Amino acid sequence: MSSSAGFSHFVRCKKHRTLISLSHRVKTFTRAQILQEFHFRCQTLAANDNRGFKKEFEELSDVGKELPVRAAESEVNREKNRYPYILPYDHCRVRLSVQNSIPHTDYINANFVPGGGSERDFICTQGPLPNTMADFWRMVWEQNVRIIVMVTALKHKDIVLCDRYWPVERGTVYHGLIQVTTVTCRKGPDYFISTINLRQRDCPTDRVITHYYYYSWPDRSIPKESSSLCAFTDYVRQHLEAIPRLGPTVVHCSAGVGRSGTFVTLLWLMQLCARGIQPDIRAAVEDLRLHRMWMVQNLEQYIFVYQCLLKWLGGVTGRSSAGGPQIQGAGSKINPHNQDQPHGSSGRGERTGRRRHHRHGQKSPPEPPQNTIQQMLHPGNLLRRLLPSSSLLNPGSDAS
Repeated sequence: MSSSAGFSHFVRCKKHRTLISLSHRVKTFTRAQILQEFHFRCQTLAANDNRGFKKEFEELSDVGKELPVRAAESEVNREKNRYPYILPYDHCRVRLSVQNSIPHTDYINANFVPGGGSERDFICTQGPLPNTMADFWRMVWEQNVRIIVMVTALKHKDIVLCDRYWPVERGTVYHGLIQVTTVTCRKGPDYFISTINLRQRDCPTDRVITHYYYYSWPDRSIPKESSSLCAFTDYVRQHLEAIPRLGPTVVHCSAGVGRSGTFVTLLWLMQLCARGIQPDIRAAVEDLRLHRMWMVQNLEQYIFVYQCLLKWLGGVTGRSSAGGPQIQGAGSKINPHNQDQPHGSSGRGERTGRRRHHRHGQKSPPEPPQNTIQQMLHPGNLLRRLLPSSSLLNPGSDAS
């Protein structure tokens, strides 16, 4: 693929996206108005055995696939990837500081991904490996991260999905130059919240990290109840609203694409709705997939985002919602593709499909410069242009 063609794909603007002028006030809606419109959209997409959902998800299948992953495919970095076919894009990968002038020590399988405010609201990454734990904590330190969200269990049966990189109970461990101390840990309905103190050796200043461990999201599946994930995500959202934006929020599962993408999509759109902005799940997932491959990895997860957002908008997080559209997809009728940690034949198929796009030794197009117009048309900016500062919101709008 030529450089210009790749860039064209990266900055193209879909006709269904809503473009607005930055010089005009952004129209906002009440929560009731957003719920009414979103309820109708869900009903439309769910008709004829989820035909609309399937069409939307299928349209996203090729998004981002031609973006280069040169750093991840280099021989020296391959052992740092939990899965050889889930790799970070070069253009937005998190770069660590180079250690002792040693090449490739800047690599970690992680991407900056957008949220409600910027291109770097979140970092989505794989679950740390034994040989990448020091890199993980170095990333947290260098990026000034204050919140980590883990949406996977450590194991599924005998399969390790994520190696334990922090003291689950009170205690201290060392990873490279970083001292990691769990100070407190309390249990929520389906998750643990730990307060962790970080200290770099020979540095007297501690940093306080909040670690959210949502262990009840099954591997290769979705949570049993959308209300559980709604309550958890909204809890994290309110925490983010209450603290200064010092650095991005780290989100990871096992591979850092399926469950991580689902969580970030839901959180991002909750942020939009809380400010009176109509949500667009398809556009959000497209944007995320231009920053990390396979975000929201299968149809079941995609539909689940709709289900969760609908329930949250209706103000129902602890019980079954009544009167909502019958969205099929969380049950047995859908045969989902593998989720964050592919196993068996499906995993091999995904690996084969991935190699069609990234053959080792294939020269990828260089990253082109962006001028002002290109930056405005960048898909990563489109939805964030729909999230105004408080000064741009319509006076008197009620988005509560």
